[in-house]
Amino acid sequence: LILTLFSLWIASAAYTQAWTRQYEHVDECVCGLSLVGKDGKHGYVDKSGKLIVPLVYDEAMTFSEGMAVVMQGNKWGYIDSTGKVVVPLQYGEAMSFHDGMAVVAKANKYGFINIKGEVVIPLEYDNARAFGEGLAPVMNNRGKWGYIDNKGKLVIAFKYAFADVFTDGQARVMDGTKMIYIDPSGIKIKDL
Repeated sequence: LILTLFSLWIASAAYTQAWTRQYEHVDECVCGLSLVGKDGKHGYVDKSGKLIVPLVYDEAMTFSEGMAVVMQGNKWGYIDSTGKVVVPLQYGEAMSFHDGMAVVAKANKYGFINIKGEVVIPLEYDNARAFGEGLAPVMNNRGKWGYIDNKGKLVIAFKYAFADVFTDGQARVMDGTKMIYIDPSGIKIKDL
């Protein structure tokens, strides 16, 4: 029995490897699809290696919350797992969805869209990072970082030289010349 299972595993691994050889890179399978690339173009295949989204994108990211960020001709947008363009390729920069929202940028101004592609937080920041635990780091026009909630309300003032995404109830920030961790109310937890 063990020998039979081992033989099946080897055969399965060989089959899997056979289709992967046609690509220069194959990412992990997320939402049932793997990002693949060849000759500078990117697309998506299912678990069996069947091409679901043709290799037509100049850049692409793995799926997150059912959507993938793709770029063609220096414009970014979003597709669903069928390959349908859900958010038109119109942004100068775009990031993966987290907490139902994604960072996008036009004319070097950053804001957030929802999964329908609607702008829910205006593109008015000089930089932004993804939402984590209900807060997102954003940078004002003076180069200072603070945090907003999912309605766009400033929750932690613009005072940091750097701010990271919240995970496990804390975020890394640069306060003056010192890296520290803060809690979601902006109170220092510990030095880095």
